[in-house]
Amino acid sequence: MTSPADLLDLVRAPAALTVIGDTLAGGHAGGARFTGRQWLLPAASVLLYSGGMALNDYADRELDAEERPERPIPSGRVSAGTALAVVSGCFAAGLALAAAGGGRRGLGVAMPLVGAIVLYNTVAKSTPLGPVSMAACRGLDVMMGAGGARRAAPAAATVALHTAGVTLQSRGEVHGGSVGVAGATLAMTAASAVAAAAGDRGAFDARIAASRVDPTGISPTGKASTAWRIGATLATVAAAASYLAATVPTQLRTLDDPSAGNVRTATRAGIGAMIPLQTTLVARTGALGSAALLTGVDLARRAHSARRKRGDVT
Repeated sequence: MTSPADLLDLVRAPAALTVIGDTLAGGHAGGARFTGRQWLLPAASVLLYSGGMALNDYADRELDAEERPERPIPSGRVSAGTALAVVSGCFAAGLALAAAGGGRRGLGVAMPLVGAIVLYNTVAKSTPLGPVSMAACRGLDVMMGAGGARRAAPAAATVALHTAGVTLQSRGEVHGGSVGVAGATLAMTAASAVAAAAGDRGAFDARIAASRVDPTGISPTGKASTAWRIGATLATVAAAASYLAATVPTQLRTLDDPSAGNVRTATRAGIGAMIPLQTTLVARTGALGSAALLTGVDLARRAHSARRKRGDVT
């Protein structure tokens, strides 16, 4: 009988923490303040991601029977029919939350996002376009938070670039990678860090301009604005440093030895590093509360990773 733990394993529940920040990064870059129902958008991301993970296992069930027999479907813990039901349920609930949290604009991005997830898992994953296809999924997830606003496109492109690098690297998890791929992934990580930390600060300036109440009694264009800018800069630098610390060491090891074990470790690190990357994007907009929230999410992810056994979460 399938247990709740089996279903959580099917959807890679701990890894779902890495998508919470997508809509926050996109929303803040697009000028949103995340009040009221907008907080449903991160939940929508989690459900769509979970549906994608279940679809991944359903589509790969025959290959996993040979390469990863411990996964829920080939091990017999979850039936193929149950996996499809989970996929359908997660997608339906995710779309409903996207509509409730983001209105027609949110739903207008969520629907092609579901299409991109299905395309990746059923067609593109094993092709040369696989990394690009997966990057499109994460980029659309960021844009869902912004309701498709163009201002969020640079943030979406940054998350997509990191995703493409991790996906490219993950192809060597079973049989090992190559020095060329390791070098390319390292370069993409460096580019992502620079893009996240040194990107357009227009969203921050707009946030200051929109401030109506200054609790210090000082005009938001005066000393309070300067302190806010300094705080945002320090938070951005700290988050970018955390992102590099989470990714670069394991990627350097794959550059020296691209064995399957090293690639798996670097891939897991790259997935987890999505959170400090999102934090960097959020902090640079001046949304320090959301940046602090994502820092807490990252700490929770790290604590869980420290407790779990070395395994297959990618």
